[in-house]
Amino acid sequence: MGELDFIAWIRQQSATVPQVQLPIGDDCAALAWQPESPVLITTDMLLEGSCFLREAGPERIGKKAMSVNLSDMAAMAGKPVAAVVSLGLPRDLPAQWAKDLYRSLHQQAAAFNTIIIGGDTNSWTGPLCVNVTLLGEATGTGPVSRSGAKPGDQLWVTGPLGGSILGHHLDFTPRVKEAQLLHSLVNLHAMIDLSDGLSSDLHHLCDESGCGAELWAESIVSTPAALQLQDSRSPLEHALHDGEDFELLFAVSEADSMKLQNGLFRSSGMNLYHIGRFIAEKNVVLKRQGSSEVLPAAGYEHQLRS
Repeated sequence: MGELDFIAWIRQQSATVPQVQLPIGDDCAALAWQPESPVLITTDMLLEGSCFLREAGPERIGKKAMSVNLSDMAAMAGKPVAAVVSLGLPRDLPAQWAKDLYRSLHQQAAAFNTIIIGGDTNSWTGPLCVNVTLLGEATGTGPVSRSGAKPGDQLWVTGPLGGSILGHHLDFTPRVKEAQLLHSLVNLHAMIDLSDGLSSDLHHLCDESGCGAELWAESIVSTPAALQLQDSRSPLEHALHDGEDFELLFAVSEADSMKLQNGLFRSSGMNLYHIGRFIAEKNVVLKRQGSSEVLPAAGYEHQLRS
């Protein structure tokens, strides 16, 4: 199958929404946005050998590639609308495998009322590369940034953490709907999705907000997968540092925190965990059993040669 044949097949899979004035077929797609609503744009590149192994299969790889972008959109409490997808396909990859990959991307986008409106495909002698750029709309009072946390704000997370390597890193559900619901119920001061790990991503929140935070070890819930891992790290260490949990970490005022504690969010069917608070001192500390220790950012980070 040649590139043009593959693109023609992709066009047959495409749907449309009112915001799309020109879909796949031109040099650019054309989107019409409401002037009072800012456009949210995020992009993630996934590389074979770093972000996934090909043995995971096209369905799981495609789902993850779309989901990591949806998770970024959730972190801004945004509404995803449209995506463009670029594929670097190994020349030894069967055409059906590529179709299954694209179909998975399309299905995961559709599950969140999002369509693929374009992109690019190339073949080469290197490993598989999947890049998704997602565009969306702000909701509620506008995008939730990382920079609005204040000393005294309370720190919450949308699920248990750790052990994602046992499968969650491929099969997670982006918290798009949960973020929009939270945005409608409380004033979200700051929010981030946990892609690099709780310890690293909390440092990002603190750096952008110009404050520090304390975590309460006894309040951090580990996943069953983190409990199953048999290595030198404790379940708490997995919850703090593993990464690719793709839950949402967010800051709210003490008053809104009390609302969440009193079950404001319970009707959604999802648990929330109150795991700490923000402080004036520009440090991240872990409190456990009456003692405190400085918590370094020990999650995942891509490395370059110096």
